[in-house]
Amino acid sequence: MTEARREVARIVAASNSSFGAAMRLLPGRRRRAILAVYAYCRLLDDMVDGPAPLAEKRAFLDGWADELGRIEARIPQTPVGRELRHAIDAHALPIEELALVLEGMRMDLDGVVAPSPERLDAYVRRVAGAVGILSMHVFGAWRGAPSRRFALALAEALQLTNIARDIEEDAGFGRLYLPAPLLAECGLPADPARLPDAAGLARARLQLAARARAGFDAARAEIPAHPRLRLAPALMMMGAYAALLRRIEAAPDRPPPRQTRWDKLAAGLRCLATGQA
Repeated sequence: MTEARREVARIVAASNSSFGAAMRLLPGRRRRAILAVYAYCRLLDDMVDGPAPLAEKRAFLDGWADELGRIEARIPQTPVGRELRHAIDAHALPIEELALVLEGMRMDLDGVVAPSPERLDAYVRRVAGAVGILSMHVFGAWRGAPSRRFALALAEALQLTNIARDIEEDAGFGRLYLPAPLLAECGLPADPARLPDAAGLARARLQLAARARAGFDAARAEIPAHPRLRLAPALMMMGAYAALLRRIEAAPDRPPPRQTRWDKLAAGLRCLATGQA
């Protein structure tokens, strides 16, 4: 194993994420590529969410903007950059989607608080939609327009489910992803510090959950356009997150209990077998 692959493996292992279970469904060369994409996202996310000073965080993202340029020029300097270049060559990954992920991280760094619907859509497209499109290429599932629709709909559903789950936790970090019109409709303050104890939070969470549910439905409609086995990792993720969404819908007045790895695996396998999230 090369130094670059060892570094990617280290980053993935350190994340302690259930992501790996779905990715183990992929053959070796595709698994190598998706782990490179995941490691890239993990590096950026950990820096943005970490304790480093703001100037250091901005410098880190600037450094990765430079590295993306070097990747495009075929002269990456970092281990993860070298693995991304290999993935691009092996699976025709659109490098502009990697740049969109970086833009989304900059949005997080600048602060996403009570965004306009358009800004929330832009954020979700960058931090989730870009990863979905990259993943569909890695899976070998890309079939053009249906794949784009599937990837973006599923990515939106996953991200909105995350947002609905983490409202209180995000507020503790000074973040508030609920769009301003939804806050106003539910009588909620556009202030993360005041949000967790505010009345109307359950209503807002249910409305966000309804939008996530629509995303799952839209993604499901595109499944028949693809070979089911090519979608296996995506369907595993869909099943696990749809189960989480049901927990949110059942008790919207509080954050849902964390799913166990077995819960996620069982829900994912059901979706893989039936196509029903």
